[in-house]
Amino acid sequence: MSKEIAIEAKNLTVGYGDYVLLKNADYQVNKGDIFIIMGGSGCGKSSMLRVLTGLIQPLKGTVIINGTDIMKAPENEVQKIREKTGILYQGGALFSSMTLAENIMLPLQQYSDYSPATMRELAHLKLALVGLKGFDDFYPSEISGGMKKRAGLARALALDPDIVYFDEPSAGLDPISSRNLDDLIVELNRSLGTTIVVVTHELSSIFAIGNNSIFLDAQSKSILAHGNPHELLKNPPNEEVYKFLTRGGEK
Repeated sequence: MSKEIAIEAKNLTVGYGDYVLLKNADYQVNKGDIFIIMGGSGCGKSSMLRVLTGLIQPLKGTVIINGTDIMKAPENEVQKIREKTGILYQGGALFSSMTLAENIMLPLQQYSDYSPATMRELAHLKLALVGLKGFDDFYPSEISGGMKKRAGLARALALDPDIVYFDEPSAGLDPISSRNLDDLIVELNRSLGTTIVVVTHELSSIFAIGNNSIFLDAQSKSILAHGNPHELLKNPPNEEVYKFLTRGGEK
């Protein structure tokens, strides 16, 4: 049976003005994937994520999300797509003057008609889902970096999204916190069936969570590999992918 496609990029060229990071890229993200966008510095990983989330426009090409071409669809349709996606930014991007519960209630206030009591209860449930039960009234300054990431994830999950994007989720975390976040990502994927797209260069995370991936190459400005990271390690398609996946002796 063929898998349902959550995200499809066609002939995608990504860059800024005359500066091209990636050209003529084609790939698919299946529903339920934990999909890794990987590669070295300057290859366009984060820019690709910004295109997928609609923060920037590609120089050329098409992005189709759950059957909707977000380059051509009316704004109201694109807005519906945005409401069914969540984003975890590198630092969590929490508002420091608001409690964790208040941070999570923000998207609910903007995109739902729930009562304040219901929104508060949903914020409590999302915090419990990411292992932060009882931290509703804490401020970001009162919790650790790993907890901030979890709180940011709880906010990304506020509207029960179909797709969640992660921008370097391990950045700034110690190895134990990073591993715990990886475990949480896998558990959410398994329990909720959420499609997850992760930008990372961390080998430990790539092999721990990814079941599909693309490898972006800065020199050729292209996708050099597409597939399960473990399979790419066993049968590397080229020297660049092999070097990346075996650097430092990590496997």
